[in-house]
Amino acid sequence: MGHASTVEVVALHTSPLHAYEGRPGDGPLPDPDGGSRERIEIRAGLGVVGDRYFGRPAHRTASVTLLAVESLQHVAAELGLPAVPDPLLTRRNVVLRGFAVDDLPRDTEFTLDSGDGAVRFRAHRPANPCSWMDVVLAPGALRALRRRGGVRCEPLSNGFLQVGPAELVLAEGGAELGA
Repeated sequence: MGHASTVEVVALHTSPLHAYEGRPGDGPLPDPDGGSRERIEIRAGLGVVGDRYFGRPAHRTASVTLLAVESLQHVAAELGLPAVPDPLLTRRNVVLRGFAVDDLPRDTEFTLDSGDGAVRFRAHRPANPCSWMDVVLAPGALRALRRRGGVRCEPLSNGFLQVGPAELVLAEGGAELGA
C-alpha cells in the first residue's frame, strides 16, 4: 500500500430504514434506534451488515458511504450555525476526521483500519447531497455541501470498523491527500 494518514472515525451509521423518503417538507420517517453505532461489520461486495443497502445489486459499488466531518464544519461556518450539525443526520455510514474524502479519485483503492484489521475499499462516485439536507441540517446546507457530500465506496474485504483513531492507507499510486 502507499500513503498513510492518521484519521479519526467520528461516527458510524447503519439503519435498515430509508428515513429520507418522499418530500422533505413532510419530514423524515422515524428511525427507531437512530442508526448510531460504535462498531459496524463490513462484508466484501455487500456493504454494511444491517444497513438498508446491504446486498442490494444496484448498490454494490456504492454500498458504503464516507463523509469528512470537515464538510459539516464548512456547513456550520458557511451558514453561521452555532454548532456543527450532527454527522448522523447525513446518514453516511462512516464519518472521518482528518482526510479529504471528497478528493478521492474514482476507482482509488484504500484501506481503513480502526484497530480490528484493515478493511479494503474502492472509491467510486460522489455521494451527492440532496434537498433533505436543508431540512435535517439547516436551510442552505444542500448548497454548502455541494462537492462535499462524501464518496460512495465498494467494500473489497470483510472486517469491522469502530469509532476512534484509525489509519487510512491509499493504494500504491494514490495521490497524497489530506484534510
